[in-house]
Formats: sequence, structure tokens, C-alpha cells
Amino acid sequence: MPAYAIGHLHDVNVGPDVVEYLKRIDETLAPFGGRFIIHGGPVSVVEGSWSGDLIVIEFPDKERIRAWYDSPAYRRILPLRTKNSRGAIFFMDGVSEDHKATDVLAGIPMMDQPLG
Repeated sequence: MPAYAIGHLHDVNVGPDVVEYLKRIDETLAPFGGRFIIHGGPVSVVEGSWSGDLIVIEFPDKERIRAWYDSPAYRRILPLRTKNSRGAIFFMDGVSEDHKATDVLAGIPMMDQPLG
């Protein structure tokens, strides 16, 4: 099952450190099967508001995300980003190709009585 490393970054200082980070990150992803799905770019907001940059990196499974994030190669470049931006980084499991919206209801106890 695919899994995703997701970053919502703010106040990115695109100076020499971030440029170096960008030049080196792809080589850290390759051994773990990671690839960029979303890497910043223009956003068309249709509901609510948005700020910052969204980054989504797909991996074959969540074990490889953790292995990549903890790898010596990534740990060496990580401070280049963290010292020049702020934001949240998190990992999420993907869903199967046949996933339906109601699949999230499985295992959630439903109320015995109707609302109202």
C-alpha cells in the first residue's frame, strides 16, 4: 500500500541552504522508491484559504518512508531545510485503488439511535 510523506511549509528562505537541499534530496529518495507527487506550485483555492507550500512524496509503503527519513543521507541534508523554513511534516497511509469513501466507516461504532 503506498504511503506519503507530506510537508506543509511556510516562510521558506530560498537561499543557498535550500538550493543545496533541493539539489540533494532526489538522491536520498531513490533508494527507498520515493518520488514527488506535489512539490509546491500555484494553488487554485476554491474553498477556504491557503498559505504556504505543499509537498507530497509517495513511497511504496510506510516502512520505506521511515527508513528514508531516518537514513544518514537524508539526515545530513535535513538541517538545510529545517533551519530555513517552518511547518509540519507527517506521514500518511494511502488507500487501495478500489477505495470508496464509505470504507472509512468500517470499524467505527455507529450510534444505536438516530440523531435528533
